[in-house]
Amino acid sequence: MSEQTTRNIPLLPLRGLLVFPTMVLHLDVGREKSVQALEQAMVDDSEIFLTSQIDLSVDEPDEEDMYHIGTLAKVKQMLKLPNGTIRVLVEGLERGKINRFLDREDYFEIEMTVLNEDEDGNGSEEQALMRNVLDQFEQYVNISKKVSNETLQSVQDIAEPSRLADIVSSHLPLKVSEKQALLETVNVRERLMSILEILNNEKEVLGLEQKIGQRVKKSMEKTQKEYYLREQMKAIQKELGDKEGKAGEVEELREKIEEANMPGNVEEKAYKELDRYEKMPSTSAESSVIRNYIEWLTQLPWTEETTDRLDINNAQEILDEDHYGLDKVKERVLEYLSVQELTESLKGPILCLSGPPGVGKTSLARSVARALERKFVRISLGGVRDEAEIRGHRRTYVGAMPGRIIQGMKKAGSVNPVFLLDEIDKMASDFRGDPSSAMLEVLDPEQNNSFSDHYIEETYDLSKVMFITTANNVSAIPEPLLDRMEIISIAGYTEIEKQGIAKGYLLPKQIKEHGLTKGKIQVKDDALLKLIRYYTREAGVRSLEREIATVCRKAAKKIVSGERKRVIVTPNTVEEMLGKPKFRYGQAEDEDQIGAATGLAYTTGGGNTLSIEVSIAKGKGELTLTGKLGDVMKESAQAAFSYIRSRSDDLNIEPDFHEKYDIHIHVPEGATPKDGPSAGITMATALISALTGRRVKKEVGMTGEITLRGRVLPIGGLKEKSMSAHRAGLEKVIIPKENEKDLEDIPESVREDLTFITVSHLDEVLKHALGEEHEGK
Repeated sequence: MSEQTTRNIPLLPLRGLLVFPTMVLHLDVGREKSVQALEQAMVDDSEIFLTSQIDLSVDEPDEEDMYHIGTLAKVKQMLKLPNGTIRVLVEGLERGKINRFLDREDYFEIEMTVLNEDEDGNGSEEQALMRNVLDQFEQYVNISKKVSNETLQSVQDIAEPSRLADIVSSHLPLKVSEKQALLETVNVRERLMSILEILNNEKEVLGLEQKIGQRVKKSMEKTQKEYYLREQMKAIQKELGDKEGKAGEVEELREKIEEANMPGNVEEKAYKELDRYEKMPSTSAESSVIRNYIEWLTQLPWTEETTDRLDINNAQEILDEDHYGLDKVKERVLEYLSVQELTESLKGPILCLSGPPGVGKTSLARSVARALERKFVRISLGGVRDEAEIRGHRRTYVGAMPGRIIQGMKKAGSVNPVFLLDEIDKMASDFRGDPSSAMLEVLDPEQNNSFSDHYIEETYDLSKVMFITTANNVSAIPEPLLDRMEIISIAGYTEIEKQGIAKGYLLPKQIKEHGLTKGKIQVKDDALLKLIRYYTREAGVRSLEREIATVCRKAAKKIVSGERKRVIVTPNTVEEMLGKPKFRYGQAEDEDQIGAATGLAYTTGGGNTLSIEVSIAKGKGELTLTGKLGDVMKESAQAAFSYIRSRSDDLNIEPDFHEKYDIHIHVPEGATPKDGPSAGITMATALISALTGRRVKKEVGMTGEITLRGRVLPIGGLKEKSMSAHRAGLEKVIIPKENEKDLEDIPESVREDLTFITVSHLDEVLKHALGEEHEGK
């Protein structure tokens, strides 16, 4: 390699470009120094030196920022563009080397030397290399498709190895740094070897690209084919009106999920299950399980809510229209409505209506729903023994379903219904679990906003539900469950209330049900009273309704047979229609008795009077108790007996009576189980009467628990007991002093007819209950 003499020439730095000798291309020049260099080149001999920047990001490059080997080029054409830049057509002439930069401020000027290549460029080795390069370049062009066939043909006509190497290099997709390495390789053989290596690598890369491209294409074709076939299937099913195809089902379920307004986590679960269902064969057993699950999720109300009618006066009218009396419950519902109107965010209360059968607990809950204009759902818990009845079964079981709570919510169709849990005291537990424990979460306002059902799996909000439960016997409800509910006791009805209910509700209902009219049948008020007194004995009105229905049937028969055109029911005709009275009204004794006292008892059917009889005979001091008494009642008899022994002198009773006499205490109606402590003072009074010979006043009834010191303790169910005393025709009722506060619950009509005597010790009871000492004692 020989060097020519040096020369001074303007320099044009290029960004992201490199020009090989023999290469012709357009450049856009915009930088001030570059424009000045071009103008100077045009003044001289149109020659300029082109070199590439090492770092493309530098706007004002210095000599360290440029490669020192570049290309001497000739400016063939210059054109000023409207945006101020200059478009230049240049042709590369020879390789050159920068010796040094000359001091000029307006443009770069350098001292350069042209690099001459080896003169022996047509040897056999070069020719072999040229053929190899052409062969490889042709293969590259065929694979790449980025270089035109015209370029390939023009390259094949080149005879000089150096020119061939430079033109092939200019058409390869190389980085500027890689092209610079080829430009700096002055030796032709080395340059051709490097190009061969680059061509081989490029072919391999292109081959891999082709394989990857084919794979992607196949995958896309498969997806497109599946999509196309699915769309075709949908179109065919649509034309045939076939809605039973699985695609149609999936689409239908997807629409249902979209419309269900589920919470985010539930919606995500539903779509996940839908994807499983779509991929699963229709013949699979699990397919129907998944479908049922999705349908349950879509049919449950997640956000649907009815608007409460917060009109106190209207609610009062509806409750009064449907039910006679029951003021406490009505008051509680109106309180809830009032607070709801003020806050608009009150949690649903949990009320427990407790009371005897037939007093209107269930129908009252229905009226509450009507007053609030809410949906009403009722489920009966009587005899429920399985915890899964409340919480549902897991989906792994065959025939699994959600529990009764979720089923009730689906039936309601809104998140805020009035939900009646009927007969909550009748739930039982066995080896299948304890359903009352499962109810703890349902009936807890602090927890039921995230109620968990085993079947649904996701939590469900019950906080807006107004739960109303009913029970006949509150003591049968487990304590933790009872603690979560607000107990509202409904006592039995008085005669006056029963008469009002019969006249205003039961009679019109039965007349309508039996196809009669008020013109065809008339029932006198005293006839209704006779029905209540002599043909029914209950706290509620169910039996009364049945007796009224019987009267209506008898009247209907008389009218249809032509015997009468109009039936008037009087106290006399009641006996003709219904036969002899079933019960004796007024159980008060006809005269004062020795050893027989009237007690007052509370039963699930309401209040009742209880006659306690004591018989004394000479013997060895045995105490016998009969009448199917419970343990507590037997203990009350023992306590009364012990108290009498300890006070025998004060009571004027023989001190050794317990050794000389056998005592027999009997409570009539022996087939009926009886228990509780409230017969304590009645037993003591009857015993003292029998032992002293003092008569028990016939008009006095009593209730109260006794201690060994003779103290009288409070009892429950005073309202019901008082009503039974009133019904039995008693005049005075002896009650514990501590029960004085309960007198206000007793209906006014009962309070007017009865005299209540409050006592704190047995001595006071004896003072009011026993007559003077019998002379023949």
